[in-house]
Amino acid sequence: MTKTKWALDPVHSSVDFSVRHMMIANVKGTFNNFSATIDADPADLTTATIEFSIETASVDTRNKDRDGHLASADFFDAENHPNMTFRATKIEKTDEGEYNVTGDLTLRGVTKPETFAVTFEGQGKDPWGNEKAGFSAQGTINRSDYGLVWNAALETGGVLVGDKVKINLQIQAAKA
Repeated sequence: MTKTKWALDPVHSSVDFSVRHMMIANVKGTFNNFSATIDADPADLTTATIEFSIETASVDTRNKDRDGHLASADFFDAENHPNMTFRATKIEKTDEGEYNVTGDLTLRGVTKPETFAVTFEGQGKDPWGNEKAGFSAQGTINRSDYGLVWNAALETGGVLVGDKVKINLQIQAAKA
């Protein structure tokens, strides 16, 4: 198969994250608004062009007060940095349908290289004849590397918010 343009299907895709809270549990969240430009052969992602954009103000942790704090200057500073972006720069095949995708992640005006483990989940036609492909991706970033350093000390020791943020993407795309 040759490289083809794929349109992200946001209804069948998700961008989720989790972070330690109070050093005893994980809090999960999602971003509701995101887009991607994908030009790829799903059977061989090593030559793919992948760009991803997430609206930081679309953060959703099921708590409006916390979401407002995350969008504020203490964290994402969504007013001045409305999007975080990822642009793939290197894609290495690690196994059948498995890849390490390295790229430039820009968050809050800081750009750093990050690597995500990506799996090609499969490809097929939906009941209406549209060609679809599925991918999943996981990775971990350090929020402090991007200037997200707000925290609060706990009376029992430790901090309120962990530094490591686990990211999980589930992507379905349609051949454009």
